[in-house]
Amino acid sequence: MITSGQVLGVAVACVVIIVVPGPSVLFIVGRALSHGRRTALFGIAGNATGNYLAAVVVAVGLGPFLQRSDLLFQTIKLLGAAYLVWLGSRAIRQGGHPPDTTDEPPPRSAWRAVRAGVVVGVTNPKAFIIFGAILPPFVDRAAGGVPLQMLVLAVVPIAVGLVTDTCWGLVAGQAREWLSGTPRRMAILGRVGGLSMIGLGISVAVTGRHD
Repeated sequence: MITSGQVLGVAVACVVIIVVPGPSVLFIVGRALSHGRRTALFGIAGNATGNYLAAVVVAVGLGPFLQRSDLLFQTIKLLGAAYLVWLGSRAIRQGGHPPDTTDEPPPRSAWRAVRAGVVVGVTNPKAFIIFGAILPPFVDRAAGGVPLQMLVLAVVPIAVGLVTDTCWGLVAGQAREWLSGTPRRMAILGRVGGLSMIGLGISVAVTGRHD
């Protein structure tokens, strides 16, 4: 059974890593600037789902293999980087969109936003560091059910990430609405968001692995 001490320990250990802007934050800000607040929020939901999928991968025993296999780790990282560059290029070509004024985006647009977030979340090296290196020390091996404990504890950093990512997305989305008075500004904002995602993709691709 998970104790309050385990939950608090995981939260404290993860909060600094999660709060510092990384791939997820820059992805959300880029999406908010390029497509608006609601698209960013759907992306946040997808990103959290992708992060939890990464937690599942680690919990079922693939985490140590990922840690040992540099080729597999690099492949996952490069796939995520390539996807970010593609998203950024697409945002630049589209040149921005009007601010969100409807209650919710069309279903297909919402699904695309969620799907993009899932891909970024599940290929984020930061997620594997949290779930593969930070989480295990807080598991009570004597209590048994280690995979289940890890899956439950993984909810803690994901919840922290949801809160911080939502704050970033709302702020960036609000800034977009403030600055989007003319089509020219909209195009500039869309390109800025696109360039931020391309820069993030390149950064992820060239960043070395930290064991």
